[in-house]
Amino acid sequence: MSWKTDHRSFYYANDPEPEDPVLEPQETALLCIDVQNYGLKLPDDPRERARWEAFHRRMHGTVLPTLRALQQAFRRRGLDVLHARIACLLEDGRDRSLSQKMPGWNDLLMPLHAGESQIAPEVAPAPGEIVVTKTTDSALTGTNLRLVLHNMGIRNVVVAGIYTDQCVSSTVRSLADESFNVLLVEDCCAAGTEALHRHELEVINRIYCHVMSSRELAAYLGLEI
Repeated sequence: MSWKTDHRSFYYANDPEPEDPVLEPQETALLCIDVQNYGLKLPDDPRERARWEAFHRRMHGTVLPTLRALQQAFRRRGLDVLHARIACLLEDGRDRSLSQKMPGWNDLLMPLHAGESQIAPEVAPAPGEIVVTKTTDSALTGTNLRLVLHNMGIRNVVVAGIYTDQCVSSTVRSLADESFNVLLVEDCCAAGTEALHRHELEVINRIYCHVMSSRELAAYLGLEI
């Protein structure tokens, strides 16, 4: 199966296959979204732990090792790796956006220096890599990332991280609206369930981004992973 035919929604079911992307290395960067300690912490409640088992299995078995390998491949080629993370600037979280104050699971109160808000050590930034801090779902809306990418001459943004159907999707849509070419690396992302992950890939593929595997992306950029 190829990225050119996978993850097609109803709207694109009968479209011809897209052309191969032209990815100039100096215009291409990897953006890693919200792969933080809070998302990798196992729930204390046994029932919740069981409910999230598939997510954690995918994160540790697929996403973290694949994303780490992709980061290292970008670094070896001298390509930029950037990171976005959720963290509030005030201890009480008054600076958070409404989406992160909503009651329930998405009510994230993670001060800047709290352990939960730090990027997971397996995929931590290398010295000198840019890290933007956001209190929104979209990494573009809540930071100066658009300006940073523009100033760096980046046109193609490779997106990875969690959660596919939330912050990843919000960022992909924002990047597309700002006319960046977006490539989403499917095996470097995860949602709460495989069904949510797959559904969101279908929703955003072709209109907001091209969804492909890390191996397919590496072939276009001449990376070894």
